Amino acid sequence: MGLQTNKSGRHFPTIAQNDLPQGRNGKHKSVVSAIIADLDHLEKGAALKIEIAELDDTKENVRSALNRATRKLKRNVATASDEQFLYVWNVND
Repeated sequence: MGLQTNKSGRHFPTIAQNDLPQGRNGKHKSVVSAIIADLDHLEKGAALKIEIAELDDTKENVRSALNRATRKLKRNVATASDEQFLYVWNVND
């Protein structure tokens, strides 16, 4: 089963760019934004202690989303975890 072309000769419908959603608000945005905001106020030598059970997704997925966001912001953070908590802290160069 191949792709069908429509009357205009295109395979896919079109939409005006003005009607497109602007920006990407992934499902981890709220938790990642909260973590970054807390990191902004974190004392040197301290780490955030985030209960994994309270996350909306797996710790691996939240950690990946946090990694993407902090790289984009050019922030240097580290993470660790155990069975119950995800720990996040600022890495001071």
